[in-house]
Amino acid sequence: MGNSEQGKTEGRFTLILGLVTLVAAFGSSFQYGYNVAVINSPSEIMQNFYNQTYYKRTSEYMSSTVLTLLWSISVSMFPLGGLLGSLVVAPMVNKCGRKGTLLINNIFSIVPAILMGCSKVAGSYEMIILSRIVVGICAGLSSNVVPMYLGELAPKNLRGAIGVVPQLFITIGILISQIFGLRSILTSEEGWPILLALTGIPAVLQLLLLPFFPESPRYILIQKGNEEKARKALKKLRNSDNVDAEMEEIHMENEMEKTAGRISLLKLFTTKSLRWQLISIIVLMAGQQFSGVNAIFYYADQIYRKAGVAINDVQYVTVGTGAVNVLMTILAVFIVELLGRKMLLLIGFSTCCLACIILTIALSLQDTMTGMPYVSVACVIIYVVGHAIGPSPIPALIITEIFLQSSRPAAFMVGGTVHWFCNFIVGLIFPFIQVGLGPYSFIIFSVMCFLATIYTYFIIPETKAKTFMEINQIFAKINNVSDVQAEKQELKDFKSSVPL
Repeated sequence: MGNSEQGKTEGRFTLILGLVTLVAAFGSSFQYGYNVAVINSPSEIMQNFYNQTYYKRTSEYMSSTVLTLLWSISVSMFPLGGLLGSLVVAPMVNKCGRKGTLLINNIFSIVPAILMGCSKVAGSYEMIILSRIVVGICAGLSSNVVPMYLGELAPKNLRGAIGVVPQLFITIGILISQIFGLRSILTSEEGWPILLALTGIPAVLQLLLLPFFPESPRYILIQKGNEEKARKALKKLRNSDNVDAEMEEIHMENEMEKTAGRISLLKLFTTKSLRWQLISIIVLMAGQQFSGVNAIFYYADQIYRKAGVAINDVQYVTVGTGAVNVLMTILAVFIVELLGRKMLLLIGFSTCCLACIILTIALSLQDTMTGMPYVSVACVIIYVVGHAIGPSPIPALIITEIFLQSSRPAAFMVGGTVHWFCNFIVGLIFPFIQVGLGPYSFIIFSVMCFLATIYTYFIIPETKAKTFMEINQIFAKINNVSDVQAEKQELKDFKSSVPL
């Protein structure tokens, strides 16, 4: 295997790998980003629509409390759908495959896109609320399945770069929804249903294009046991007949998996050799959401307004922030293989921590010291830079890397559930925290970022350019079990949990 010639042909970036990455990321991850942010711009117009619709039905207007409640339900139904989507990840990717799941998932985007597009004509805000749940399910599935699919397709030396691409498309989705949501484009009485319905376009494209690309070779060999088909898929992806070393590695993993069996959710929580991997994904996913990224985006408009940006220009500054987010994620794609995952997490979380602390000081001195509003704006931008480099893209990539094939679906299910649950909680609770603590609400987030930095520093190992098996051995040491023992332990658990 040490043949350098072989090494060279294996790690190349091929056209087909590039195309499948684009199709999966644009078709799925892009929509997640788009739907996260799309509802921000037309919120006033849409709330007005809710009220008018209610008036047409009952001849009276809603009280402001009811309207606020209905609106926050419309917003938070999306992460709730994401949570539901995450819960069906494991059964779906095991049954239908990675690619199959992504294809089926498009239904959860096309149907709500049509419903949201027709909601105004139909005079029904219930259609919007329902659609937000369904499109959330779509995002919940894709935010887990795309990193898993691409992580399994990529050669180990490109796994990091390709693993960051889904996050890049999430940020592009956010940016595009901010641009289309400008008042001069689609944030208008007539435009908002179209703005909401556009999410169906990437789904239709993916339905048309993805069938031409191969399923994950690891899935074909390990779950489906079809060696010939797996080799064919791998040759197509690598654009080379020389795939022996990589097939060998998948085989090794397959042998190990045979002894381990497929790992259920319950077993994931009870297997000693997976303990720290599990704790790590829970900490990283909770850290990613509790670091306050959604709150910063949510609060950004107010911070800009206080800084003296004219009300009509706030939307352009928001687009600017979205563009910074995209640019930094592009940078992450290129430096993740250079600096490694751990370094990016450390830089990212500590930057966010500092930005939150300075932001708190700046917001509390806003009215007493001149120039403070500008410091606030700078903090928001620095925060976005920090988050885009580490906490946003890296956790999903790490899940792909620190779990083997048998435990990966269950691990993504846990990671995804934590991600969406925390997202839902932040969205629901932050408005109340903001009322209670005012400028000091960001202190909570800085503490979370600090804790995540400390955890990453002491526990998370560097995984760049290592095979899944090598990473497994590093964790065997951290879990205080030998590799052999790790396997025996899993085998023992497996036998005791399977009626023979």
